[in-house]
Amino acid sequence: MRYELMFSYQIRKAIKEEWPVVLPLGVLEYHSEHCVVGVDTLLVTKALEILENEIDMIILPPFFYGAGSYAVEPPENKGTIHVASKALHIFAKDLFLSLLRIGFKNIHIFIHHQSENFVAGMPTDLAFKLAAREIMFDYLEKARGEGWWGDNRMQDYYSRHETGTDPFNWIKIHPFMDEETQKKFPIDHAGLQETSLMMAFCPEGVDAKKISDKKWYARQAKKANLRYGEEAKEMILKKMREILKKK
Repeated sequence: MRYELMFSYQIRKAIKEEWPVVLPLGVLEYHSEHCVVGVDTLLVTKALEILENEIDMIILPPFFYGAGSYAVEPPENKGTIHVASKALHIFAKDLFLSLLRIGFKNIHIFIHHQSENFVAGMPTDLAFKLAAREIMFDYLEKARGEGWWGDNRMQDYYSRHETGTDPFNWIKIHPFMDEETQKKFPIDHAGLQETSLMMAFCPEGVDAKKISDKKWYARQAKKANLRYGEEAKEMILKKMREILKKK
């Protein structure tokens, strides 16, 4: 269900049944002349539109305004929007606090932008990761008091951590493509992989007539095809299902 279209009684039902609450996170960034600027966020959004027909979940309004950076191209006449990570961090803390106070404890964020570096982190996902950790400490201290972790009632913390049921799993941030999927379908920028993914998930976001070999990062786009995109799409959706059905 789309969060903005939910009634309060539906929200209460979702809290009681521990539905996953999912935020599509990404950027608005120049993706050569043949792909739209919203590629990174649209891929996540389109995947969730498919999965919401299979899984009881809440889809939050997509957040497009990540740290796009101007590493690919300057913004003038190209369209990239860059919001500094320090601003994202502030936004994310307020967002996560609101979601926790509402009662959600099964929160997931999926990001595609720069997720080939997901383990080390990049500005957008790092801002949200840090915000998630900081707000959990703040929230738990206010809810349970200082010393909550050292209390004897938390003696099973490490076993709960192993099973993924401790409070620090209430907010999870995932790459759109996990390591296994990336190995099979290597990430690029507006090349074979991303262009093929857009053909499969969001065909209206690709104009094949505009594919050009002027820039190194987009040269392989001429090899993009729907079959490759559909194979990657199937693997991505399988992994996302496993995450969202795990609770």
